[in-house]
Amino acid sequence: MPINVLFAAHVDRWETYRAPLTDAFAALDLDVQLATDFRPEDVDYIVYAPNSPLQDFAPYTRAKAVLNLWAGVEAVVNNPTLKIPLARMVDPGMTKSMTEWVVGHVMRYHLGLDRYIVNPDHAWAPRTPPLAAQRTVCILGMGALGSAVAEVLLTLGFKVRGWSRREKSIPGVAMHHGEDGLELALSQAEILILLLPDTPATENILDAAAIAHLPKGAFVINPGRGPLIDDQALIDALNTGQIAQATLDVFRTEPLPADHPFWAHPGVTVTPHVAADTRPHTASQVIAENIRRGEIGEPFLHLVDRTSGY
Repeated sequence: MPINVLFAAHVDRWETYRAPLTDAFAALDLDVQLATDFRPEDVDYIVYAPNSPLQDFAPYTRAKAVLNLWAGVEAVVNNPTLKIPLARMVDPGMTKSMTEWVVGHVMRYHLGLDRYIVNPDHAWAPRTPPLAAQRTVCILGMGALGSAVAEVLLTLGFKVRGWSRREKSIPGVAMHHGEDGLELALSQAEILILLLPDTPATENILDAAAIAHLPKGAFVINPGRGPLIDDQALIDALNTGQIAQATLDVFRTEPLPADHPFWAHPGVTVTPHVAADTRPHTASQVIAENIRRGEIGEPFLHLVDRTSGY
């Protein structure tokens, strides 16, 4: 009997994912029927995006798992009707695009390129940057994305520090964890990268107190989640020079309201949530593999821990 897979995402995603998912299922010899309109009681798996109209999982009595299309699960993890396993998306294509975006902005700040790109007075003011080995980059959040970014930065020669809520060991990275470790990690972060999930424990993790621990003139790069940063605290720190510049890709409200002070601040670069997106071809392979596992009783990949929220 075919495996019934419900595609429950925004309507414009269906044509984007239908062919890649079909190909991924075929590559693993999965007999799958993929559709957007099964009766709930006939569904075996739900391929899901949190902006889907589907918000009540109770009728899906046969379903074995919800397979999220997004890395972020904050909009679904606390849904009281969701009683079955939830897997977040860890997409190799997304990881690569995030790494390229982050490393690009790290190099921009490390080399001081803005002073040459925006130079209306045509000032001839050469300033030799330090070598990468003389610059410390700190990553808050050392999951799949943070670890991938760290690996590339280490290859370029940067001194890399990392922070996670729980103790971790990553080759080449000076790791910190817990509240005490956060203060130490921030104290040496000439360039700070935020790649944490959005949970109650991480909201406003970069607030005025945390910013005060950064070296004066630090740079901030946030492609993680908007609520990680206290917006007003960041603006205040930019105004005093405690933070030199910030590049922000994610925000509490998206699209970022036209009257938000980030747009007008000379120290802020706003990018419209483009650092990383799920790539249909590689994401479909991850989904197919999880369905294969579910059908033979193997553990699902990338299961969400409901207590931690990610």
